[in-house]
Amino acid sequence: MIAMKKIVLLILLLFPGVLFAQQVKFGNNPAAGKYFEVRGIKMYTETYGTGKPLLLIHGNGGSISAFTSTIPYFSKKYKVIAVDSRAHGKTIDPSDSLSFEQMADDFAALLDKMHIDSAYVIGWSDGGINALLLAMRHPDKVIKLASTGANLTPDSLGIIPKEWNGMVKQYNSDKDKPRTTAKQKNDWKIFMLDYAQPNVPFSALKVIKCPSLIICGDHDVIPIEHTVKIYQAIPRAYLWVVPNSGHPTLIEHRDDFNKLVDHFFEKPFGR
Repeated sequence: MIAMKKIVLLILLLFPGVLFAQQVKFGNNPAAGKYFEVRGIKMYTETYGTGKPLLLIHGNGGSISAFTSTIPYFSKKYKVIAVDSRAHGKTIDPSDSLSFEQMADDFAALLDKMHIDSAYVIGWSDGGINALLLAMRHPDKVIKLASTGANLTPDSLGIIPKEWNGMVKQYNSDKDKPRTTAKQKNDWKIFMLDYAQPNVPFSALKVIKCPSLIICGDHDVIPIEHTVKIYQAIPRAYLWVVPNSGHPTLIEHRDDFNKLVDHFFEKPFGR
């Protein structure tokens, strides 16, 4: 028993972040969780660490748990605010429609509720779209943003043809099916979010004034060319195409992702 205690202590000293991630169930942690009344819904959040605020926004069909590889690293020096987006996870939304603009406004209102003037932002997939729209619609709320796997159009230019054709097939197959339960209605609503949206002209990104790190994997479901156009349209942006990576760059290459994004947040912007 004494030997085992020594081993556990050694692990705690050498690998605190790994053990933290194993012990805490991100997205289902009552000790860190709290609901905020935001624009007609109760938005579920979990907060970790202290320091400068960092907002984490997950992707379509996801939840706070998407950031299991992200929270332990950044909570060492930031006040990490992980959120279940509208109609996702523990944030229930009974309405019959959903838009990225609506969600971006939610995040701005959440920061106001938390008495936070502005925050750093990491967004993945739909969360990356939300990060961009948050910076467009509420520029004073975003200090810097890192957006990975975002697209601006719902078509085979914004999503690789194989993936997009699969979505079209699913739409045609499911559009006339009856949806009677709350879960069925919600699942269709978040599917339609990606099938019909976003519809953001590249030229509209010029209003983003904060430094932005635009990221995709080199075999992402978002075409590299599309990501490059997003980067080119933002006045103060860096581009990172992650080698040997698919859509979940922050998971498949978590160490590199965390360190590079952290470095981007810390250093002044400069070409």
